Amino acid sequence: MGKKQLNDTVDHLFRNEYGKVLSLLTSKFGTSHLEAIEDAVQDTFLKAMRVWAYQEVPQNPTAWLYRVANNAMIDMLRKGKKIQYGETAYEKNAGEESKEYASENEITDSQLKLVFACCDPVLSQEYQVILSLKLMGGFSNRELAEALLKKEETVAKSYTRAKKKFRDQVQLLRFPVEMGLQSRLFVVLRVVYLLFTEGYSPTSGSNVLKKDICYEALRLALLLRKNKYCQHPNLEALIALMCFHASRFDARLDDAGELVTLEHQDRSHYNQELIRIGLYHLENAGTKDRLPSQYHLEAAVSYYHSVAKEFGKTDWKSILYLYDIHLQQQFSPMVALNRIVALGKVHGAKKALGALDAVSKRSDYSKTGLYYAIRAELLQELGDENYKQELQKAIERTENDLVKRHLLKKGDSDG
Repeated sequence: MGKKQLNDTVDHLFRNEYGKVLSLLTSKFGTSHLEAIEDAVQDTFLKAMRVWAYQEVPQNPTAWLYRVANNAMIDMLRKGKKIQYGETAYEKNAGEESKEYASENEITDSQLKLVFACCDPVLSQEYQVILSLKLMGGFSNRELAEALLKKEETVAKSYTRAKKKFRDQVQLLRFPVEMGLQSRLFVVLRVVYLLFTEGYSPTSGSNVLKKDICYEALRLALLLRKNKYCQHPNLEALIALMCFHASRFDARLDDAGELVTLEHQDRSHYNQELIRIGLYHLENAGTKDRLPSQYHLEAAVSYYHSVAKEFGKTDWKSILYLYDIHLQQQFSPMVALNRIVALGKVHGAKKALGALDAVSKRSDYSKTGLYYAIRAELLQELGDENYKQELQKAIERTENDLVKRHLLKKGDSDG
């Protein structure tokens, strides 16, 4: 296997299996050993890079990762006599080191237990989200900073504090019962949403889409739906949102692997089955007399994009209306930016540019490539040559390689 192929394989496994292996080991050894478990899992992935470079990747790489990390933990606990808490759990499970691998049910239970444990009310909501995404999704501090609109340094400090509180106060992974389950559900949904978002629009790297992360988020949401206490209109709306987005996966890249913007996508590549499934869940997501959640509103926006026969026939008025409701309920810097695009389609570039200037006073978009990309688009539409400077700023602030390349091509084609 070539170096690039090996890197891609391990990267894919890290994104998909890191949370599974970590949750299984945390269930087995307890939260008091969380940092040691993190080290063991990360060391195992490094070992995989070394070993698989000159051996074939095992037929079941996940089982290999679990076994190696599990053995590393047992070795560490045997040697580390100073470790106090969790020794009972270790002794109880020490005889299982020869076990090949946990069943799918055990994996599922462990993952859901971990994410619900991370959302324990003794932790602040910020800590709950950061812990969940770090432990379940293997997010880096930079990815989290982008997802949560925080500084990387702030995220790193919050994670250290959250982990300490989690270790000290949440000692067992278990499903909360009934009311406790429902009270934590909204945070769990936010975690699933952020997980999907990072897969759909990676902040960095060379991919414009990480399908494996998106499907993992969708899988977790569908697992939640099987529990009667987790069945909720917001969960239905979130599943609908993910299905509509996923229906457009195959149209987002061309045959050369380059980014294709919404305007130029071949809509015959949209997955009609996923659109139908998304519509089913959206119809199930009735809110009765409640206000629609952000998932309802975003799912509806995605629905209009998915069913438009052509870009020019997109129902921009309805999309603009949905964005307006969203912002009336809760201001979001990214929703405000996306609304500008819809506003421009309905009322023209001049009005959209004025609105963009106004919204930039409410949020600091100085490091946001999307802000400058939208600004460049509007200026170009108005025939203002300053669009080139704005496009350059967008290129400089974009960390995703494919998106950066797309913007560079746009600049080159415009001369």
